[in-house]
This record gives sequence, structure tokens and C-alpha cells, in this order.
Amino acid sequence: MTDLKVPVTVLGGGSFGTTLANLLATNGVPTMLWLRNEEQAADMRRLGENSRYLPGIELDSRLTITTDVAAALKSAELVFLAIPSSAFRSVLQQIGPGLAGKGLISTTKGIEQPGFLMMSQIIEQEVPGARVAVLSGPNLAREIAAGALTATVVASDDNVLNTQVQDVLGCQSLRVYASQDRYGVELGGALKNVYAIMSGMAAAMGVGENTKSMLITRALAEMTRFAVHMGANPMTFLGLAGVGDLIVTCTSPMSRNYQVGHALGKGQTLEESIARLGQVAEGVNTLKVLRQKSEEEGIYMPLVAGLHAIIFEQQPSADVIGRLMSAEQKHDVEFSAFMARTPLNKEQK
Repeated sequence: MTDLKVPVTVLGGGSFGTTLANLLATNGVPTMLWLRNEEQAADMRRLGENSRYLPGIELDSRLTITTDVAAALKSAELVFLAIPSSAFRSVLQQIGPGLAGKGLISTTKGIEQPGFLMMSQIIEQEVPGARVAVLSGPNLAREIAAGALTATVVASDDNVLNTQVQDVLGCQSLRVYASQDRYGVELGGALKNVYAIMSGMAAAMGVGENTKSMLITRALAEMTRFAVHMGANPMTFLGLAGVGDLIVTCTSPMSRNYQVGHALGKGQTLEESIARLGQVAEGVNTLKVLRQKSEEEGIYMPLVAGLHAIIFEQQPSADVIGRLMSAEQKHDVEFSAFMARTPLNKEQK
């Protein structure tokens, strides 16, 4: 880390956007947080907290909160995008010219259809020539906001941009690791949300610890199989943005997708589960997209197929579980053969 503190703007006043902006301000970075809603912005300025999405967390007095997007972008050199995937493209279309020449870092973990596009790919389409990175990892907003020790991954083929992000975010409570596998890091962040729904359902149904462990481990195998087919580096999924993010999202009641799954497991409808949450759970839409893409590509994803059957096809969970447990028993670690065929070079050793 260096003493370089370039001006930063965070777009999106949800729990993670607020957490990021507050952390940056606490680090001494000149930071602006942009929200659409003036009433919410005024409440945050008056109360010194985001009472809707992050109650009880005091905001740093140096953080500037605004609804004026032009002012928010004017001096920023880095812009973190913490916008729900459903609104991601439309926001970029509205403010695209103001983003030219800046480093853009997506924190949104979703996939757009049609096209099976990651958020960083949408940035490239809407802001041509942008310097693009993604941020992902085992990063529950409330824990970061409370100063709990954690780590994250910034991924870009622009090493200067990676370093800039490390400079502004890295601190005593947060370590920021760099990766050049932007696609793999971003895909991992999107895919794990599906399995968090499944884990929440399993917990609500009272399954044992062995079952929970089996689900998480096979989820890692399944998401890695899909990601490698799509062009990601399998080693990415052994790191923070892969297994690290998967573990925390599949085990913590603070995970939004886990909460949706838990409500489903208790017998609530999907609509009731989402309404009860009051925030976006990206995994619900990702499940639809992933099921369609895996069928198109011919990728074996039994857990995704099973969850889709329960939630969207109204198949009894007992029947789906029975089919999963009676399916063909295949290899445990599929990529051991892959690694044997692909020796590590000197840089990787």
C-alpha cells in the first residue's frame, strides 16, 4: 500500500455500496457516495447512518453523500459500481459519458440475459475504452462495516488499476489481493449465490453437518466445471473469490441469498421470501440464467437443475433429493486430471 489516495465515487446506496464508501472515507480517501433517492440521502446525512440497509453502523463524517451524479463523477478517478444487476445497464446508459477515462470497478454479482453477460462486459459495451476491474470475495457487508478482519480480490488485466484499488481499499481490517482472471473472479461471485439459496433451504430443513459439507463441496465442483468450460482459470476457484466466497455465502445467515433459501425451506413462496428480505437476492435470477446456459452448453450441473426444479417447476423437494442421491457416482476432484495434463510454469510454482 502507498500514500496515494485518489478521489473515489461509489455508485449505489445499498448495504455493500454504503460499506465500501464508508471504508474508503475511513481510510482517508476523498469519497462520494451517490444514491438515486434524495430522501434516503438526506436521512443518511441527518442520521449519520444508512438506517434502511446498514442500521447501527456510524458513517464517517468525511463521506460526502449526494444524488447529483455529475458532481459525484466530476473529480473521481476510481468509480465503484454497487448497483443491482437489473438496473446496471440502464444506469450506465444514463451516466456513460461521465465515466470516460476513469477506472471502473464492478462489485455487482449477477448475470444479464440475453447474452450471458457479466457486469464488466456490460461496462465495456456501454463505456468503450474503460479501464475495468471487478471486486469479489467473502465479503459480507455488515462484517466489513463493523471492522471484522477480511479479504477480497480485485481482478483486472490492468495491473495499474489493480494497484490503485489495493491502495485505496487496503487497511488493517481488509486485505486486497490481485488477480488477472477477471472473468473467473466475476463468474465465481455470481454462481455462488445459487448455491447459497440451496444451503439456506438445507439448513431450514434441518440437515446434518455432513450434508451441508457435501453440498458446499459438490457446489464448488459444479461451479468450477461450468466456469472452466466458459474459459475461466480453475485455480481461481481455489481462492477467495471461489471457495472463500462460496463458504461464507453458504453458511452465514447474513447472506441475502441464504436468507431467501432458508425462507423457502420453511415453506414460504419465492415471492414471500423475496419480499421478507427487502433487498435484492441476485441468486434467484442467476439460477434461471445458469440453468438455461448449462443446458445450452451441455454442462452437467445436477444441483442447479435440482434447485430450479424445486423453485420454478414446483417439483417436490423429496423427489428431487432422491434423484440427486441416486445419480451416477462420478469422480471427486475432476481437475486433478486437468492439472496433470497442464504442468505449472515457473511463474505459477
